[in-house]
Amino acid sequence: MQNVPDAMTNLLSQLQSASGKNQLQLVEELASKGETGLEALMSFLLERQSKPIELIDGKIYQALIAADTAQTREFLQAHFPQGVVSLRSERGVDYLPLQRLLATQDFEAADRATIEKLCELAGEVAVQRRWLYFTEVESFPITDLQTINSLWLLHSEGKFGFSVQRELWLGVGKDWDKLWEQIGWKRGNAWTRYPGEFTWNLSAPRGHLPLSNQLRGVRVISAILAHPAWTTEL
Repeated sequence: MQNVPDAMTNLLSQLQSASGKNQLQLVEELASKGETGLEALMSFLLERQSKPIELIDGKIYQALIAADTAQTREFLQAHFPQGVVSLRSERGVDYLPLQRLLATQDFEAADRATIEKLCELAGEVAVQRRWLYFTEVESFPITDLQTINSLWLLHSEGKFGFSVQRELWLGVGKDWDKLWEQIGWKRGNAWTRYPGEFTWNLSAPRGHLPLSNQLRGVRVISAILAHPAWTTEL
C-alpha cells in the first residue's frame, strides 16, 4: 500500500467497503489504471488469501490473468499457482485445465471440459462413452462437485454453476419447461441448438451454463441438481 498513490488508495478503500456489483466494477476500474492499479489489486488479493473465497477474488484473479504482464505472471505463479479455488478431488481428477479455461472466460471450452471431468469422475467406461448415466452422478463425491461448481461461480461473477441452476429449478417448483425457458435452453417449442445458439459469455441468462444434454431426458441433470453437494458443507 505504501507505493500506491492517494487516488489509488481511495479506490482500494472503496473496494474494501463496497459490496456486490459495485465491488466488481471497481476491480475493472483499477485494472484499467495500468501498473499501479494492478499492484493495488495484487495487494488486495494477497490480503484476502486467508479469508473465505468470494466473487471479488475470482474477479481480481481474472483481471490479473488478462493483464498478462511480467509482474502479474510472477505474482500469480508465486501466490496462486492453481488459482483462487482449492482444486480438491477425492478421485484424483485434475481440475487445473478447467480452472484455466474459466479464468480466461473461455466458457465454451470450459463447458466441454466440465463434461469431460464429470465423465472422469464416473470412470473409464463413461470417459469412452462421453456422456453420463444418472446412476453415475449419484455416486459423485461431494468434494468434486463443489470444486467444479466453485470454479464456475467464481469466474462468472456468480452467474453460472450447478448451484445457480438448482436455485432457479427450485424457484420454478422443479418445472423443467419453465427452467429451460429461464436459462435459455429452450425458446417456445424449439430447443436451443448447440453450439451456435448458446451464449458463451456473461451476457447469457443466469444459470445458462454449464450445459447438460437435456435431449437425453432430465434424469442426469435432475441427479446433479438433487445431489447432496448443494446442501452439505465440507
